[in-house]
Amino acid sequence: MNSSSCFYGRPCLLFPHANQCKLTHLCPAAAFLNSKTARPLISTGKSRLTRRNSFRIRALDSSDVLQTTSESPQRYSVRIPVGDRHILVETGHMGRQASAAVTVTDGETIVYTTVCMADVPSEPSDFFPLSVHYQERFSAAGKTSGGFFKREGRAKDHEVLICRLIDRPLRPTMLKGFYHETQILSWVFSYDGLHSPDSLAVTAAGIAVALSELPSSDVVAGVRIGLIGDKFIVNPTTKEMEHSQLDLLLAGTDSAILMIEGYCSFLPEEKLLEAVEVGQEAVRAICNEVKALVKKCGKPKMLDAIKLPPFELYQFVEEIAGDELVKALQIKKKMPRRKALSSLEDNVLTILTEEGYVKKDETIVVPEPVPGVFEDEDEDEEVVVDGEVDEGDVHIKPASRRPAPLLFSEVDVKLVFKEVTSKYLRKRIVEGGKRSDGRTPDEIRLINSQCGLLPRAHGSALFTRGETQALAVVTLGDKQMAQRIDNLVDLDDVKRFYLQYCFPPSCVGEAGRMGAPSRREVGHGMLAERALEPILPSEDSFPYTVRVESTITESNGSSSMASVCGGCLALQDAGVPVKGSIAGIAMGMVLDTKEFGGDGTPLILSDITGSEDASGDMDFKVAGNEHGVTAFQMDIKVGGITLPIMKQALLQAKDGRKKILAEMSKCSPPPSKKLSEYAPLIHVMKVKAAKVNLIIGSGGKKVKSIIEETGVETIDTQDNGIVKITARDQASLEKAITIISSLTMVPAVGEIYRNCEIKSIAPYGAFVEIAPGREGLCHISELSSDWLAKAEDAFKVGDYIDVKLIEVNEKGQLRLSRKALLPDPDPEKSDKHSTSSSNKDGSMSPITPDKVKLKKASSTGSLADAKTEHPKEKGAYSSALSKDRPLTKKGKIEDSDSGAKVVVDHLILHDEMGQERHSNSTRFLSNQHISIKDDKIKIKIDTYFSC
Repeated sequence: MNSSSCFYGRPCLLFPHANQCKLTHLCPAAAFLNSKTARPLISTGKSRLTRRNSFRIRALDSSDVLQTTSESPQRYSVRIPVGDRHILVETGHMGRQASAAVTVTDGETIVYTTVCMADVPSEPSDFFPLSVHYQERFSAAGKTSGGFFKREGRAKDHEVLICRLIDRPLRPTMLKGFYHETQILSWVFSYDGLHSPDSLAVTAAGIAVALSELPSSDVVAGVRIGLIGDKFIVNPTTKEMEHSQLDLLLAGTDSAILMIEGYCSFLPEEKLLEAVEVGQEAVRAICNEVKALVKKCGKPKMLDAIKLPPFELYQFVEEIAGDELVKALQIKKKMPRRKALSSLEDNVLTILTEEGYVKKDETIVVPEPVPGVFEDEDEDEEVVVDGEVDEGDVHIKPASRRPAPLLFSEVDVKLVFKEVTSKYLRKRIVEGGKRSDGRTPDEIRLINSQCGLLPRAHGSALFTRGETQALAVVTLGDKQMAQRIDNLVDLDDVKRFYLQYCFPPSCVGEAGRMGAPSRREVGHGMLAERALEPILPSEDSFPYTVRVESTITESNGSSSMASVCGGCLALQDAGVPVKGSIAGIAMGMVLDTKEFGGDGTPLILSDITGSEDASGDMDFKVAGNEHGVTAFQMDIKVGGITLPIMKQALLQAKDGRKKILAEMSKCSPPPSKKLSEYAPLIHVMKVKAAKVNLIIGSGGKKVKSIIEETGVETIDTQDNGIVKITARDQASLEKAITIISSLTMVPAVGEIYRNCEIKSIAPYGAFVEIAPGREGLCHISELSSDWLAKAEDAFKVGDYIDVKLIEVNEKGQLRLSRKALLPDPDPEKSDKHSTSSSNKDGSMSPITPDKVKLKKASSTGSLADAKTEHPKEKGAYSSALSKDRPLTKKGKIEDSDSGAKVVVDHLILHDEMGQERHSNSTRFLSNQHISIKDDKIKIKIDTYFSC
């Protein structure tokens, strides 16, 4: 008895004993039946008893139904060596209702992957119905989503890229004719920050497919390869990748490569081939271990579900359309050729329908019984047990009504016509040596490019190669324009360069839905972005955030590589100081040339078109310059390729890149290579880290006021003292620079500030603004050479004066002097006012010049010794000079009780504050220090003063 088509190869798990189930693939829902004959129907009401003679099954005793097994699930695990450590593969302990479920552990990073299939096949198509979903749970890293709902939502770009990495190597291994909807789900349940989960997810998906019932040709595994120095590392850690020159992710089987994707900085082709060889060895070791695991616990494959079109249909299509196909494939233009092929397909379908091989009106239906149940002629009753059915239980579906089988279906005809068209296209290339557009296998299409076609954009370029055209636009901005990254690998990181790729349906002459970027658009954009990244300047030399938009306006193959070429030209047009030019090219292949009269050597095609991509066996995209490669991506549509084939493709791609770069250099008009007048201006300045808070102010008030006052767009400060000012015009930028410079400057004593405004006047002096936002005190004694009772007597708010900085105290407050810049006063008057002694009433009495004479001291900048003479009367100066008594308007003297006679002409002043009471007024003096010790006068030499 055959098993049901709805449950291909599904073993029965609900019958613990062999005598309770005589079929290996019985529907599990039969365990709920509690009568001798029952109808396969789910019921939520009371038991129903009906009588049927044509459809009966054996009922189970109630005691048998209640029996359950207490056996624990069997757990299988294997440790597989990968690089310098092992990964742990486990199955059987989680997700037992899925077709297959595995966990793969590397360090403390755990990836869980399941494979499930629909019970009923979908409509036949030329595209395998596979969907892949990968999700990084924030809880894996001990954090929570920053969104309002605090849970994971739409897939992020990083997750979409990993979905593509899982999908691309698995799809070529799926057998044709299997139309059951297949879903692969992958979660990161634990992440240690050291072992990346993406390569683990590829391997976990390959193992899950191998263990499941999904028909596939071979086991798939994936690894990452890094290059540190001259050593290749398999599955490097995140810390090791920080120093790696290469980021290569490779997937394949034990005998061939299925997918590679890598990024580097101008590595030569020979190094890439070495890396691929190392990766292939690692993949082979994993696949061999997985095959041993599959023999232990793998499920039988659903090979009976594969349905291929009849072989006779291929002969009919070739007989009807063979000659016309040859003519249609010679049309060089894409759109006329597509219309000709579409018309020819309709003609083939019409002819087969008229001859009775195809019937479009499929209205004849017959009931389809559900096989796989027990029949007993002695029993004629069937009972359905009442009760709820869990969501996860397999429901018995009623008998479906399907169309009566016809000779050929319309879908089969379309599938066969597409395969025949691909066969004739490959045959034309191999036999005739000419492609659809008349080129030879290594010939590049005609290239045309122009820059600066969008006047308001910061940079723009239109790159055209054959019938593929990309419009690249560059926008420059500050840090606020950077793209934020929120994933487990790069926590709260930002990208200062990103490329966004847009593929509207109009570029292929179709009408379609517009919405969020598709997975293909995300993947192509990342490939172009990583290809251009190595030529960008560092953030220190070019502090802009750079965004590139690539809109495909025409497409006939290799649009992602057109985005690389157009993006490079647009960057140059925007004035970005790139390190060089980058070009990209897509390579194709016809693997089996013997079928079409060749010698069996694979035929490599340069710069493939859309039809060659669809009908060929490889899509190999390579970007770089004449010296090396920056990005590469390969997808295989057959069993895989070997290293010699890949080497041939890389060398041929290098020749193609050189030709494309030569054509890009002929761009007319050429890139401007200077900043657009509409681009923002960014000035980077360095201040002391301790001064950053002065720019920000309390609660950010100061920085906001600067932005409002100057009109700049943003002021970005960093803890290390880096300040970035973004403005739309030069005037506002310079104004902001002046304010910030004044706020953060470190004044030096002796500096002179001209034309400074008096901001306010106090009883003890005037506050003068020496720079925007920076004020200092000019004491009343330093405002004028003459004595002032009030500062208002000589100055008012708003006056402008010249001042000299004479002191910066510990708090950073500034002491200014206007008097220091005035001409020296009358020496006699100066002597009269500057030499004094103390009377009994505490007032200052003059000290006559015959008592004290100043002699010019040394000007070496160090302490000098001056000769002293004892006075005629011992102690005559002790009454006139006390300790720390100011001697002149500037400077002070320390003397002994015996007194002294100073013989110098000039006094050298020092940078402290002294205080003298003279003419009943208080004056703040520069504290030039003179001390008398051991009959010697110690003089600090800085500035001169005549007494």
